[in-house]
Amino acid sequence: MGYYNQHYPPDPNRKRGNRWVLPLIIGIIAGALFVSFIIPGIVDKGDRTADNGALRNNDNSTDIGTRQVVSLDVSTRITEIVGNVSPTVVGVSNIQNQTNYWAQQEAAEAGTGSGVIYKKDNQYAYIVTNHHVIEGADEIEVQLSDDSVLKARLLGTDLFSDLAVLRVDGSKIKSTIDMGSSDALKVGEPVIAIGNPLGLMFAGSVTQGIVSGKQRTIPQDFNMDGRPDWQAEVIQTDAAINPGNSGGALINMDGQLVGINSMKINQEAVEGIGFSIPINTARPVIDELEKTGQVKRPYLGVEIYSLDEVPRSEWAETLNLPDNIEGGVYVWSVEPLSPAAKAGMERLDVITALDGKPIGNVIELRKVLYQEKEVGDQIKVTYYRNGKKLHSTMTLRAQ
Repeated sequence: MGYYNQHYPPDPNRKRGNRWVLPLIIGIIAGALFVSFIIPGIVDKGDRTADNGALRNNDNSTDIGTRQVVSLDVSTRITEIVGNVSPTVVGVSNIQNQTNYWAQQEAAEAGTGSGVIYKKDNQYAYIVTNHHVIEGADEIEVQLSDDSVLKARLLGTDLFSDLAVLRVDGSKIKSTIDMGSSDALKVGEPVIAIGNPLGLMFAGSVTQGIVSGKQRTIPQDFNMDGRPDWQAEVIQTDAAINPGNSGGALINMDGQLVGINSMKINQEAVEGIGFSIPINTARPVIDELEKTGQVKRPYLGVEIYSLDEVPRSEWAETLNLPDNIEGGVYVWSVEPLSPAAKAGMERLDVITALDGKPIGNVIELRKVLYQEKEVGDQIKVTYYRNGKKLHSTMTLRAQ
């Protein structure tokens, strides 16, 4: 194929000759050097890269035959804690007798929760759970971490603390949980919750969170009348606590029990707010339930209601209270032979102070009696009757 030169005239300065020979020789020599030295190095490097790539592929490959399968054993502080503590957390089944279509009694599971093995002796093992988990049970069964099931005996239960103690045959129990201190907890400290959310099919579920708050008070309405009967003091955590987790363990990073999981705020707009009974609050109750089957609390022997449940107009017209009274509890009835009856208290008396401490409602009165007083102690009661301020000293009896 010829070149088309557009008929340009030849360059008058161009000289003809053999000047192309020298560049040709230099090109041949450079090409030989490239083939001899450079290309073998490139090929060798490529082989090594391919070999390394094959090794890397073998490390991460799951192909059968020519490549290896690599598995990683990841062990952390949390996995170690969970491994040690999980065998001490059990499932608790509330079994109640029900009448079937043929009017015959048959046992049926009314609900499930969790429990924690906290003690073992030569014969028995002892489990703490929530009162609301076993409430109304005709029988109680405990499922261990190995899926074996044991019959449990209820030793005692307490409404106000929401705690109950069970006893089972200890021959199959290998370990118990270590008790920690809830008073030593710090806000922001990591904690782990172990339990059985949504039933035994998710037994031994583990969630992690932090201590979101301490000494939270949550109103409790036991008789469902819309008025709080008690205020539970709890630990707040964002570790997931769902139905079935009740009675399970809240543990610190030393694997110690610091709380008994109890409840959560169940609202659509709320997430990550769960509550646990502090172990320092629970421990004396657990001991008393184990030994006596009940918690003995002092009482006055009166049926009382908070003043804020009465219209303000009745404070002056019916109860004849002075204008400076801002709160208290009014007596609806007095139990015969009770400390209040012996002190001469009557219906529609209004209690405003115990031992000089102002009382604004029923919860405040119960806190003084249950947390500051013991059975047999004396207490000074300040109350109003028909506008007159009176005082009486009572010796507290067991409720």
